[in-house]
Amino acid sequence: MYQNRATLIGFLGKDAEVKTTRNNVSFTVLSLATKRSWKDRESGDYMSETTWHRCIVWGKLGEFAATLTKGAHVQVEGDIRTREYTPQVTGKKTDQVKKSITEIRVATINKLDRPVKGNDGSEAEGAAA
Repeated sequence: MYQNRATLIGFLGKDAEVKTTRNNVSFTVLSLATKRSWKDRESGDYMSETTWHRCIVWGKLGEFAATLTKGAHVQVEGDIRTREYTPQVTGKKTDQVKKSITEIRVATINKLDRPVKGNDGSEAEGAAA
């Protein structure tokens, strides 16, 4: 049995970005930050480390993801994919070195932000500051 599944909960570092393939198929790119924290054994100080994840969202789900903005708290689940590409450099001669990138191909996405209560007790969309 094999399984390639990742579940991430974090915050978007910038607004969702809609892109188009060479075949004119649109997709959405999310830049998702996750954080891990620990207490250093020697110093006793609390430490933290942020990891950035490139998440790719296709189809109808991509249309929803395109509405997300910087700071949105989301949970994504999907496959981990690594691909190689050769950067296109215009006007310069390069050695055409292949690079690799790891991405999450998103299958499900949940917006975790909660409604904010207004002064009149009504609920408005958005996250508390």
